[in-house]
Amino acid sequence: MKKKMLILFSLLLSISLLLVACGDTDTQLQLGTGSPGGTYYPLGTEIANVVSAEIDGLSISAVSSGASVENLSMIGQGEMDLGMTVHIPAQEAVNGEGAFEAPVENFGFIGHIYPEVMQVVTTKNSGITSIADLAGKRVAIGPAGSGTQAAAKLILEAHGIQDGDYTEFAEGFGNAAGQLQDGNIDALFGLLGLPASAVTELALNRDIVILNIEGEALDYILANSEYGHLEIPADAYDFLDAPVSTVTAYAVLVGSLDTIDEDLGYNITKAMFENATNVTHDQAQHLTIENALNGSEGLPFHPGAEKYFKEIGLK
Repeated sequence: MKKKMLILFSLLLSISLLLVACGDTDTQLQLGTGSPGGTYYPLGTEIANVVSAEIDGLSISAVSSGASVENLSMIGQGEMDLGMTVHIPAQEAVNGEGAFEAPVENFGFIGHIYPEVMQVVTTKNSGITSIADLAGKRVAIGPAGSGTQAAAKLILEAHGIQDGDYTEFAEGFGNAAGQLQDGNIDALFGLLGLPASAVTELALNRDIVILNIEGEALDYILANSEYGHLEIPADAYDFLDAPVSTVTAYAVLVGSLDTIDEDLGYNITKAMFENATNVTHDQAQHLTIENALNGSEGLPFHPGAEKYFKEIGLK
């Protein structure tokens, strides 16, 4: 009898624990970010944790990926629920342009995260003084499918440099920084927050410079893309002696229309913006209601995000 009671008790306990576990994580979502050495992955991990903590039954896992284009493609294929992306590839995804052979129709804008700034880095003793000097050099242009790579190719093209005119390394910024430090590459592109901790860390180990994007090349980029012009202030990094002319875009969060319904989309948007102060990453300072719609031009809104923005008077 005691043995039967013990078996029954164990069975009931197992069932109750299973029910509790299921209740704790009713919904599990994946957030596509970027390479670990960039801005997306550490910032996305924090955002995922903060939002998950605010919504009962929700668990968001940040996943390292190839960033913008890959995240959008995976949402389109039903393999990702949320994605961080530069707003320009997101526009291309909507229209079936650029890296996208057909429109991606199942995602919506959830909110602006931070401004992304192109930083083209080389060492002081490399002899490279302009982007035009990268012809024939070993250059890390970012992972395939990333906003960094798409921007890097456009910038090189603006300087008369085509594929094959240089040795291409499709590395994330963290790995590329290590390669530059070890002398295995000559320069690297990074579409990053400003300041970027990876750039600061690299400057501790090597004397580096950030190359200007200016003149006719800048005019070409502005005329043929949605990138904007920005000057990196001289006080952004200790190693800068003067402002640096470059281009900028917006990092935004998008979500699947298939796996995230209006209510969940509303809750995610609300939790992200109203608890942004709990995100400690430097770039979270830009995660504000005032900036929330930056980068939304030309993008469909997720119904849940649209509901939240209307509620607070932004739409």
